[in-house]
Amino acid sequence: MQLLLRWLLNTIALFIVVTVVPGFSYRTIVTLAIAAAVLGLLNAIVRPILFLLTLPLTIVTLGLFLIVLNAIMLELTDVLVPGFAISHFRWAIVGAIVLGLVSLITNRIGRREKS
Repeated sequence: MQLLLRWLLNTIALFIVVTVVPGFSYRTIVTLAIAAAVLGLLNAIVRPILFLLTLPLTIVTLGLFLIVLNAIMLELTDVLVPGFAISHFRWAIVGAIVLGLVSLITNRIGRREKS
């Protein structure tokens, strides 16, 4: 149930990004939900590997390279999901920033209270 809630919240976050950032487009809401699932899988599997490979660059930029890393994950989602498109890498950077801010809020909703 928790996984389903997180997927729904990620879909909502991605919908907000697509609505706010002009360089994003999607065909249907189902495409957006699939893109959210693919983005979640990429963040779980590929992102840690890329994070380790780019750790020196992340340290030198004081963590700002993580925005670029998130934009790369969005671009990979664009490549893997037909019907989900990002027109340019600069929009992926803006989308990564907006998605990070929206996810900060939605993760608070999806978090379970510890007793």
